Amino acid sequence: MTVVLALGVCGVGTAAWAGSFTLYMVEQAGCIYCERWDAEVGDAYHLTAEGRAAPLKRIDLRAEVPEGVTFVRRPAFTPTFVLVEDGQEVGRLEGYAGEDFFWVLLEEMLTKAGATLE
Repeated sequence: MTVVLALGVCGVGTAAWAGSFTLYMVEQAGCIYCERWDAEVGDAYHLTAEGRAAPLKRIDLRAEVPEGVTFVRRPAFTPTFVLVEDGQEVGRLEGYAGEDFFWVLLEEMLTKAGATLE
C-alpha cells in the first residue's frame, strides 16, 4: 500500500499569538493510517508545543468544512492535516508515514506559518 505524504504551505503568517492556529485532522472511519496516528500521536498531541500552538480539531472527510474556515482545496484522502490561521488554510500535510515524519513536517509547517512553539 502506498502512502502519499505532502507538505504545503499556502501562505506565511507574520506574527502568531496563542490560539490563532488550529490543526484540522480530516479523517474517515476505517482509515488505517488515521488509526495509526491515533495510536502513535493522538494521546500526546495536546501535550506538545505543537499541540499548544495549533490545537487539534477532527472532521470527517465527507463533512462540510466548519463555518468560518476556508481550505484551499477539499481534502481527497485521509488523514489530511490542515493548518488554519484565523480561518484560512496556511499549510497542509497529506497522509501519515509515521510519527517521526509527522513531527518533523508539522514543526516545519508551523514554523513557516509563523507559529511560536513553546
